[in-house]
Amino acid sequence: MPNAIEATDLTKYYANFLAVDHISFEVKQGEIFGFLGPNGAGKTTTMRMLTGQTRPTSGTLTVVGKNIVREPIEAKSVVGVVSENSNVYDEMSAWDNLIFAAQLYRVPRDKRQSKAKELLELFGLYERRRDRAGVFSKGMKRRLTIAAALVHTPSLLFLDEPTSGLDVQSSRMIRNLIKDLNKIGVTVFLTTHYIEEADQLCQRVAMINKGKIVAIDSPEKLKASVEKHQIIEVSFDQTQELESRLANLKDVAKVVQFGDKFRLHVRDTSEAVPFLVGFARENALKIISINTINPSLEDVFVEMTGLSADVMATEKEQGKKAANLG
Repeated sequence: MPNAIEATDLTKYYANFLAVDHISFEVKQGEIFGFLGPNGAGKTTTMRMLTGQTRPTSGTLTVVGKNIVREPIEAKSVVGVVSENSNVYDEMSAWDNLIFAAQLYRVPRDKRQSKAKELLELFGLYERRRDRAGVFSKGMKRRLTIAAALVHTPSLLFLDEPTSGLDVQSSRMIRNLIKDLNKIGVTVFLTTHYIEEADQLCQRVAMINKGKIVAIDSPEKLKASVEKHQIIEVSFDQTQELESRLANLKDVAKVVQFGDKFRLHVRDTSEAVPFLVGFARENALKIISINTINPSLEDVFVEMTGLSADVMATEKEQGKKAANLG
């Protein structure tokens, strides 16, 4: 069975700026494949090349067995594309949006209405089918956008930051829909900077930073690759100016702060814990919680890219603010 996507030395320059730097990867049919990276890492540029919206500067690329540069019409006929921003027509009803999408994708006339009904029911929008899309919430618009991308029954679905800016409930619904689509055989290519989302959804992930793929494998294998240190997560009754002092403790290799908690990468938890308790006593600190944890996919990303957790947290906070403004 051929791969759904095959990219070899894929490269994209914008003038003198190297946005995507000779990346190679494949996506197997029937998998959810995650493409992770911070803003500006090259995720969206890669997506635009994969979907035929921009031509690679060099490299080869096939999508569902078709060369996306030489056979763009054939390739696009079997893929669905959902951009980060919902692109439904606000003045049209949900029903009319799907019928219009079906016309654009040349779905046979006698199948358009049944397909629209099927998708609106699947996405929980059938009862609102006559309402204008302009009155929908961001989550409902995103569901309608995904439904429109599926109207021609593509075998490969591209999702660019599908839950960015959505509230928790809408994000959960979108993730469940992605899982359901994958169960019926749809291959999903997912770009996101929500690392926990990729960990929940994807069979394999690629991590991209500064235009280069720095790691590619299953989430669990990637986590296992950084288990050279054990991790202690601890919180105190105050957090100011503790990170650098914790890093100086014996057997501590690295300290990363996550909100009100600190993750200490240590060589041996049994030896590190007594030093940590002593540190708290000497500094008049109260330990609120202390746990040993396994590395997360976010730990892998920090390890592979050198990107600070603060940057990732800032991007997530920007997504939340966008949702609140909507």
